[in-house]
Amino acid sequence: MNILLAVSRAIDAVTGFIGRWVAWLLLAAVLISAGNAVMRKAFDISSNAWLEVQWYLYGTVFMLAAAYALLKNEHVRIDILSSSWSKRTRDIVDLTLHILFLLPFASLMTYLALPWFWLSYQSGEISSNAGGLIIWPAKLVVLVGFALLLAQAISEIIKRFAVIIGRIPDPRDEVSAEVKAASEV
Repeated sequence: MNILLAVSRAIDAVTGFIGRWVAWLLLAAVLISAGNAVMRKAFDISSNAWLEVQWYLYGTVFMLAAAYALLKNEHVRIDILSSSWSKRTRDIVDLTLHILFLLPFASLMTYLALPWFWLSYQSGEISSNAGGLIIWPAKLVVLVGFALLLAQAISEIIKRFAVIIGRIPDPRDEVSAEVKAASEV
């Protein structure tokens, strides 16, 4: 179990690093979007390439932040049901649903994204828009995003199991304390 927990900590560290880094891409996307709007309105100059860069950046943030949202327990759930359950029941339900749904979904999407990306990369696929960009980097982000989500799903399964059997305290309690402290400031 110690080896699995070490693997989980390593996955969490990678996901955390990527999640914090990806946040800066939002700033880049907003600046490019604003710059493009100013150029289009003020100088009547526009480029499909700048629009596609925006889409690539927003897509990258969405795909790479999914694993970070799972790490920070910020994903969508139905609290109306789970709020009435005991903590142990919520942990067991989370573990079960991660195994039955999240793990197969992330595995399948990673498996399907690999040839989809590779074919695009090998062919040098380019956007059909005038002045469009190459497409394979966006498809690579989809592959990496689902691979990262798969790794984080494995980490969450390890942690939920360890919490249920009493090997570790719940890491979510630490995240909740951080959020509460930040909101009180």
